[in-house]
Amino acid sequence: MLFMPEILTGLIILVVVLVIGVFLRYVPLGLWIRARASGVPISILALIGMRLRRISPQLILDALITATKAGLDINVNQLERHFLAGGNIERVVKALISAQQAGIKLTFEQACAIDLAGRDVLEAVQMSVIPKVIESPSVAAIAKDGIELRAKAKVTVRTNIQQLVGGAGAETVMARVGEGIVTTIGSADTHKAVLENPDLISKNVLNKGLDAGTAFEILSIDIADIDVGRNIGAQLQMDQAEADRRIAQARAEERRAMAVAREQEMKAQVQEMRAKVVAAEAEIPLALAEALRSGRLGVMDYYQLKNVQSDTQMRDGIAKAAEPHVNNDTDLTRKK
Repeated sequence: MLFMPEILTGLIILVVVLVIGVFLRYVPLGLWIRARASGVPISILALIGMRLRRISPQLILDALITATKAGLDINVNQLERHFLAGGNIERVVKALISAQQAGIKLTFEQACAIDLAGRDVLEAVQMSVIPKVIESPSVAAIAKDGIELRAKAKVTVRTNIQQLVGGAGAETVMARVGEGIVTTIGSADTHKAVLENPDLISKNVLNKGLDAGTAFEILSIDIADIDVGRNIGAQLQMDQAEADRRIAQARAEERRAMAVAREQEMKAQVQEMRAKVVAAEAEIPLALAEALRSGRLGVMDYYQLKNVQSDTQMRDGIAKAAEPHVNNDTDLTRKK
């Protein structure tokens, strides 16, 4: 029983500590004192409400103090709304201060819209003040004489704040610059004309208004390097000649195959005819024998037929024997 007052005192102290801890957890008294010392009109209830809405009071207060000291007309509700939307209020405030110092017209709503669109609003303002140089990759194009040229360009751009939301990015600008380089080189009569006057590319590309509809304004386009590549025209002619040769060779092979096929077909027809002749000749003795048996052919008729055959064979032999002499006489005549 002697220890009861001490236990009660310890419990009271513990409860007081817990109450103070909870109070300081949800009542940012230090931040409110800091706000009052900085001249920022914000109530303690507003800070408690931020804690309840799971908004960092310190982040909001830092941004509000920075904006107030810079002379910007921004209230707590605007900062909370942008924070809850997923925006970066710190970079928005810095971008507004930079724009104000540079004399660039930029409202809080525009800065929030740019930030929520996924673009770095502070970098955009800085690029609007200090232009950025973007180097394009090597762009290959072919002049009318068939010579390939590879050109690199350095494009100086600055941000167009008014078209930053919904405008095309740097990739579109570089793609249009590459298209302009290809068009200019392709319209040149010779590659030497481009090498002598590389500023023709810059002038033609700038005159096309490539920055229309983009978030940037092109200030200048400078050709950094031009290299001579392959002779594409000669290569294409060689490839065409090789293709024509292969086509002609294929057609000749087709004609040869057709000729071989026709020759084989004729040989087959000749063999078929010879077979028919042999078959017909084989039937002649049978027909003679049948005629002799049936009496349609007499013995004298048979002997007379044999005599005619013998005379025919003799004449053929004499003609064949006389052919070399005729050829020899012809050769002698030609020699004379």
